[in-house]
Amino acid sequence: MTAEAWTYLVVTITFLFYLYIGWKSRVRESAGFYVAGHGVPALANGAATAADWMSAASFISMAGLISFMGYDGSIYLMGWTGGYVLLALLLAPYLRKFGKYTVPDFVGDRYYSSTARVIAAITAIFVSLTYVAGQMRGVGIVFSRFLHVEIEVGVFIGMVIVAFFSVLGGMKGITWTQVAQYSVLIVAYLIPAFAISNYLTDIPVPQAAFTFSDIIPRLNTAHISLGFAEYTAPFANKSHLDVLCTTLALMVGTAGLPHVIVRFYTVPSVRAARYSAGWALLFIALLYTTAPALAAFARLNLLDSLHGKSLEEIQRLDWVRSWQSTNLLAFTDKNGDSLLTVGPGPAFLMNGKTPLFDQPDTTNHNEVYFDPDIVVLSTPEVAGLAPWVIALVAAGGLAAALSTASGLLLVISSSIAHDIYFRLVNPHADEAHRVFVGRIMVVASILVAGYFGINPPGFVGEVVAFAFGLAAASFFPIIILGIFTTRTNREGAICGMLSGLIFTTTYIIGCQFFGMKPWLFGISAQGIGTIGMLLNFAVTSIVSRLTAPPPAEIRQLVESLSIPAHPGPAVILDEGTE
Repeated sequence: MTAEAWTYLVVTITFLFYLYIGWKSRVRESAGFYVAGHGVPALANGAATAADWMSAASFISMAGLISFMGYDGSIYLMGWTGGYVLLALLLAPYLRKFGKYTVPDFVGDRYYSSTARVIAAITAIFVSLTYVAGQMRGVGIVFSRFLHVEIEVGVFIGMVIVAFFSVLGGMKGITWTQVAQYSVLIVAYLIPAFAISNYLTDIPVPQAAFTFSDIIPRLNTAHISLGFAEYTAPFANKSHLDVLCTTLALMVGTAGLPHVIVRFYTVPSVRAARYSAGWALLFIALLYTTAPALAAFARLNLLDSLHGKSLEEIQRLDWVRSWQSTNLLAFTDKNGDSLLTVGPGPAFLMNGKTPLFDQPDTTNHNEVYFDPDIVVLSTPEVAGLAPWVIALVAAGGLAAALSTASGLLLVISSSIAHDIYFRLVNPHADEAHRVFVGRIMVVASILVAGYFGINPPGFVGEVVAFAFGLAAASFFPIIILGIFTTRTNREGAICGMLSGLIFTTTYIIGCQFFGMKPWLFGISAQGIGTIGMLLNFAVTSIVSRLTAPPPAEIRQLVESLSIPAHPGPAVILDEGTE
């Protein structure tokens, strides 16, 4: 069977499985729709959290960014993993103990303000829409390459699948679908990584090969011979300050992502939240310790496969023709010698993120355009692995994108239907009406997400980094101060969220869409969330101390969150919470 036939078979089987789970998990009550009835076991919630958190950025884009950026690409690895540890240890148990459905729920009740609730809900929608744009781009890339359909058609198919299990089952359907999707994505990631590790180094375990083989010295030598900086040379692509700011923005942004935080509301107790955080960390580590090894393997394999090869010979390869048809891989013969040269600089003039394929960039010698988002997806083909492995990677990429997209869409839905409609507009709505509004909002959110999948504002990893920066600048300070300080009040929270969000959004939009240079000490759009976070902390703290303190009952509530569940009497904030 060909790779395409295998891909159709594997993707069809996995999609039918997702649809079956969605049908079996359908719910009618709001608790089941928004937080799976607080009944998800810790182990299952750990797998679902890992799938929800490891998006298309982790599966498709992260290894590609590390492969192209070398040492500097480790900002994504350190930021995202460090952020999850921060979330699991510092925030998750306390938020679960608070016992609400959503982050805006926490903000609205902790800061005793409908205005704060609305701002948090709008922020959650904004962050989630930015994040889901990256997932839909990932879906489009996989479908356009492996199933040979237009990106628009691929995005539409993904929208239909996500809509089915999200609309029917809400968080319950999403959770159990994500458990299945984690199984698919981790197997799809590890099998080609082990295969190419054995192929290049004779050591089958990627982590061991990365550490103990000669792969990195070989890669450094190849880089220097082609005019690049050493692969392991630090700060070759980013300044010291930008590396620090981007890493920190990704880290605290992770801890402030509403679609990850809500996963800790789905378990029956605070203890289960802690256990599920530990399981999720183990499941995440399986992929994240493999990614830097896979990035190095893919980089060396691409250089060996492309540099110095005949252009005519290369374009006869099946995988090259397939990826060229997606406009994510392209060649140009600048010097007319019919041999490909790989080197620093763009092969073509760029219009933003879009290469102008009819206009070679003659300021450098590079003759290959290779989109970072296809590194992981193309690696099995470049290495000549079996067709069923190629199909499995395609299914894994789709699982990663769709699992996170579904969680994000539910956050958007709950922010509108639960935090705004039910809490503020119609608080007397019955269960059936609340779930109906939630389902309508899921459909509306999917339509918006589909638009961003067709018109993405950047690479998958970059778009996701913007979402993390927005979450860092808006939610993280408010959640931290809301849990660990009794003096922070509603006026401070409102001013802090607005200042952090407006500053960070303006900077990102200016740099990405209006050609603005990174004017603040050269900090990139991916790292500016750190400055937005510091601004939020400062504004929140100053305004809180210049205005009246929170009411006594709010201060008591905050103090109760810090009381351990054992020993001593439990503080019961909702059914099933210790």
